[in-house]
Amino acid sequence: MIYLIFRKKRRGAILKRPMRQWRSLGTALLYLGPSLFIFSLFIFYPLIKSFRLSLHTTDLLGAEKQYVGFHQYVDIFTQGHFGQDLGVTLLFTAYTVIPGILISLLLAYIANWKLRGIGVFRTIFATPLVIAVASASLIWMMLFNPSAGVLNFFLQKIGLSSVNWLADPNWSLFSVSLVAVWRGLGFNTIVLLSGLQSVPEQLYESAKIDGAGPARTFLDITLPMLSPTLFFVFIVSVINALQAFGEINILTQGGPAEATTVIVYSIYREAFFNFNFSFASAQAIVLFLVIFLLTVLEFYVLEKKVFYR
Repeated sequence: MIYLIFRKKRRGAILKRPMRQWRSLGTALLYLGPSLFIFSLFIFYPLIKSFRLSLHTTDLLGAEKQYVGFHQYVDIFTQGHFGQDLGVTLLFTAYTVIPGILISLLLAYIANWKLRGIGVFRTIFATPLVIAVASASLIWMMLFNPSAGVLNFFLQKIGLSSVNWLADPNWSLFSVSLVAVWRGLGFNTIVLLSGLQSVPEQLYESAKIDGAGPARTFLDITLPMLSPTLFFVFIVSVINALQAFGEINILTQGGPAEATTVIVYSIYREAFFNFNFSFASAQAIVLFLVIFLLTVLEFYVLEKKVFYR
């Protein structure tokens, strides 16, 4: 009799458990619903629509005309300049990601010092974060001015010749990269500073007792403890660099001689100048795959070196 009662209670508990799980799932969806709706409206639907457009030819208004399958993707690698644009994009990424992280790490390290008035310097370091890309580009356009710019003024003062920063193919991509690095300093510095402030003080005190110098403390304690934050900043910086557009559109318009034509600017030009929306959609899908594969590769290679406490 006792066995039958126990079996009945256990069966009732098993039947009630899925009901509790369904209620928990419903509650979770209720909270996640607005976010899922926004993601679906502004991310998932455009992605699906872009893929659908890439399989068709379109008219001047972007309406689908004829199904052509993957013909647009073949044209990207055979008739377009996608390979050259991809090379420019990767070079732009190399110019901006590592230098930007190193400078931000230095600024965050300085901002973490316990000095009187250090909050003022933290505010100054974070200033680029609140400056719009258009405003930043106009500021740097004046600095890059070949005849009245500040940069050429200082070059002439030290006996060097002036540089045509934005009109010379050898300097244009580097010049645009300077703007991108400067704009990213605010975000990177704030994130890295938060990572530095999360390192326990007891570790530094133990290292000081053991006689470790500043360099050894930084290499053996700060960097390992900061590795998750550095990993996050690196991933975000690479993704942002691969999608760079604002600085290039305002400063160089992809020139001179296609020296600054990154993939996103090529997509923009194909869609809104050539009105070839299907070809631009195919390029966007390929860029999405490039970013996805690079992100997976970065996780596979770099995450093994991240120290999680």
